[in-house]
Amino acid sequence: MTTDGEDSLYVLTAVLLTPAQFPSVLGDDYPAVCRALGLGPRSEGYGLVLGQDHSGARWTVVTGDVTQVACAVAAWDCGMEYDLSPDERTVVQVLPGWPLALAVSAPGLPAPHDPVVGEGPNWLPPVLSPPDTSRWGPAQRRLGADEIALQWAQWRAQVEEGVEFVESGGRPDSGVRRVLEEIRGYLDAPPPPGRIRSAFASGNARTLRADGPGWSVVARTDDIAFVLLDEAPGEIRPVGRGSELPGLLAALDSIAVRPAA
Repeated sequence: MTTDGEDSLYVLTAVLLTPAQFPSVLGDDYPAVCRALGLGPRSEGYGLVLGQDHSGARWTVVTGDVTQVACAVAAWDCGMEYDLSPDERTVVQVLPGWPLALAVSAPGLPAPHDPVVGEGPNWLPPVLSPPDTSRWGPAQRRLGADEIALQWAQWRAQVEEGVEFVESGGRPDSGVRRVLEEIRGYLDAPPPPGRIRSAFASGNARTLRADGPGWSVVARTDDIAFVLLDEAPGEIRPVGRGSELPGLLAALDSIAVRPAA
């Protein structure tokens, strides 16, 4: 989105913020991510447009035109050009800074930097900044789960016969047992939107993503599950199907939030 004048925004990227698709590095569920950005959790969601102004300052434009942002993201993912220019009437809020780390910048502009915010009639909310992912913790754990979901075949191939599975039935280690019990609790008391998400996978399967306090789970409905724990830095624990996991995954998929077709 580029326009003439000092109010120009040079768009670098955009992401969806909906119950089914959101930057999970920012929170375990959709309402939590909205709170982190100072937004109310609208059922239809938002689009986040990240760019720089004429001085190079970082800005995040929050738009209610989710469809336009979804089209832009889909086009860019396919290597196509798309001029993302949200109509001013759809802009919900303009936030200083970026909530996500970007390695790109607009050509011909000063290096990306945070805008100066102050008090008075032009007061702005605190400058957004990406969460710290340099050390193991909730943000890095969720990023790890994102990577497994994105590269499922690669991670699944690393689980060979020599890997000891944590059985979903019986008595697995206490950390995994706690996670499985909390997941079952979601079936009786549905969690906030986005805690359980279901996405397309190959064949008739679905990729499931579930998060909770201190843990993330990635699974395929026709295969195994991987558990990541805040208390176990860098560890990825595979959970075998056994007799219990298939039914649990099917039940989770039935209450999961799915992306719009």
